[in-house]
Amino acid sequence: MLGWAALGAVAALVLPAPYANAQPRIDVVGFFPEGAILVIDGSPPRTLRVGQVSPEGVRLVAADGREAVVEAGGRRQSLPLGQAIATQRPTGGRQQAILQGDRQGHFWASGEINGASVRMLVDTGATLITLSAGMARRLGVNYLSGTPTQTSTANGLVRGWKVTLAQVRVGDITLHGIEAAVHEGDNLPIILLGMSFLNRVEMQRDGDRMTLLRRF
Repeated sequence: MLGWAALGAVAALVLPAPYANAQPRIDVVGFFPEGAILVIDGSPPRTLRVGQVSPEGVRLVAADGREAVVEAGGRRQSLPLGQAIATQRPTGGRQQAILQGDRQGHFWASGEINGASVRMLVDTGATLITLSAGMARRLGVNYLSGTPTQTSTANGLVRGWKVTLAQVRVGDITLHGIEAAVHEGDNLPIILLGMSFLNRVEMQRDGDRMTLLRRF
């Protein structure tokens, strides 16, 4: 199963009328050349190139890899990458991260891979942290030196590489030497936070709130 999880931390804009009653949000979850990946009111990630308009009426005006300029309901605003996780050091000194679920029950994690800011989708169905080759290049991951693999998907076999990430941080939790899978191409617009990371934390869910606690 090919799940979903893309580069970036969240920046959000509450849209004005006619969307004001529903209070939808625009989340910037990734960038690619001349475009950005947006989650609009908990929708599946939408890949927009500069000038394109989403089905919700959100237009991407500009994107430079650090922030996106969007226009909705006549309002234009820049959305820089920002932090979207509340964290604190729990009693006993264990590292933790607190994630807030979206309206569809997905949990997004903001953090870093090898020191670069990313935003990942928690996916317990993914064996490893999973990202596209294009994303790996932007993060400076030398995936071509990794172990070649093939993954079976709905579209057939996809070539990939198994690599080791030097450092992965989510909230207050920093882990080293985490295995990841890099898929050929750019068909995976978001990064999946898979079990190679999640197996090293405790996951406690309370409604739309998830707490990760470092095991070791």
